[in-house]
Amino acid sequence: MRARRFFNTTGPCNPEDHYMLPPADRLVGAQLHRYIRDKLYWVLHAPRQTGKTTFLQSWMREINAGTEAISCYVSVETCQGVPEPERAMPAICAAMKGYASRFNVAVPEETDASPLNMLNNILGNWSALVAPKPLIVLFDEVDVLEGEALISFLRQLRGGFAARGAGTFPISIALVGMRDLKDYITAAKDGKAPNPGSPFNVKADSASLTNFTREDIAKLFAQRTQETGQHITPEALNYVYEQSTGQPWIVNSLFSRATMRVLDEESAETVTLAHIREAREQMILARETHLDALAYRLENPQIRIVMESLMTGESNPSLASSEAFRQCLDLGLVTIKDGTPQMANPIYREVMARQMTYSPQLAIPKPSWPWQHPDGSLDMDRLLAEFQKFWRRHSEVWEQQSDYTEAFPHLLLMAFLQRVTNGGGHIEREYAAGRGRMDLAVEFGDRCYIIEVKVIYSYDTPAIVREEGLEQVCAYRDRIDASAPAWLVIFDRREKSKALSWDERISREVDAATGITVLGC
Repeated sequence: MRARRFFNTTGPCNPEDHYMLPPADRLVGAQLHRYIRDKLYWVLHAPRQTGKTTFLQSWMREINAGTEAISCYVSVETCQGVPEPERAMPAICAAMKGYASRFNVAVPEETDASPLNMLNNILGNWSALVAPKPLIVLFDEVDVLEGEALISFLRQLRGGFAARGAGTFPISIALVGMRDLKDYITAAKDGKAPNPGSPFNVKADSASLTNFTREDIAKLFAQRTQETGQHITPEALNYVYEQSTGQPWIVNSLFSRATMRVLDEESAETVTLAHIREAREQMILARETHLDALAYRLENPQIRIVMESLMTGESNPSLASSEAFRQCLDLGLVTIKDGTPQMANPIYREVMARQMTYSPQLAIPKPSWPWQHPDGSLDMDRLLAEFQKFWRRHSEVWEQQSDYTEAFPHLLLMAFLQRVTNGGGHIEREYAAGRGRMDLAVEFGDRCYIIEVKVIYSYDTPAIVREEGLEQVCAYRDRIDASAPAWLVIFDRREKSKALSWDERISREVDAATGITVLGC
């Protein structure tokens, strides 16, 4: 009896073990039949955990099941951090032999050529070995190569390009990684853009992989329904798409946790919105490898600048042109929607926000004052009044020790709220560059509390920021929960000569027209 399939979050998918959709259906800009027919070299780039390796191995199996050609997948990941061709080329050749053996493809012979010719030679020998069929090689993780090792790798592939053919050199080669080829050539050349004499000017196409659509997500779970009889509600499917924006790893992780941890693995109970919400919280708290790797990126000061710009919502003309922002795009961490940079999905937004607020959250003492009403609901007025006291007493000292300057008020407020809501609720956060605000929806019990954060800078006036903030929080409240109570928190971050005194800055009033409580900090 075959074991039950499951939703996979570790390594490439295969149809025998995992629920999966044909990855080739999500290719954009690729014409697979042409690459074999016309003997073309091409590039596939997409963020991590989107299905690149799954596609490559699936296509390899498809090619090898036919009679047209022989294909082999090869990962060059072992060369990460090895910039010298003398070390990298032997490692790549060893990887080719290893993968050929693993996938039952004829194993290429050793070569004693110098590192500058080693790759070219072994590919030629390998092509002769599988003749009369032509050879296709799919190189994965190419973007780990760096410096002279990358340049030598590309030059040797280009050197054999003119002679490509059955028995002489691979007729088609795919170079696969997070970035388009020109980007990591530029990186390898210390930021200098490639010129017409670049070491890989024989590329025919640059293709990518899209995320799942809503329909894809429904089709993926439908495979489980067909096999086990377990269904999922439309509301749960919609929530999976909203939280993931179709990012394949997140979709599989939510489904996996919902069906194997929130519910029992053998359960046929329908998966509901509540189950997916619980799976989401488990996934974030568990800090699985994919999410942890993204959070680790905050160790890079330039990445922190990108995150600050998004969180504060302030316009940054140089943001989109920075190398750090391009790196965030390559990682799939951020995206550009309607011309505005923003986090790629709510899951990533939550993971990064929690990472950025983790240290201050641990340093905030457990509240000793009553922060709940007798019915168990949050006393948000008391909570925010206590935050105002905390801000006045500690903000200047704490900011000096923070890695963040512009986003410090937002982070401290979120840490303060998280310290209280942990275990009893959660915080939905929205932010994107260029909006000049951050929106928070605190869900505690069965109630929702709307908070919007605005900042007064030296080029603003309190009246203008207050007016803008009231208009924005009304729009956010109407979209989230029109009946929810709402607060507008305004931080005065002007230079001392323009800023209000602490006695004037710490204020509270209820706007008569909207019922929104406006707090000054």
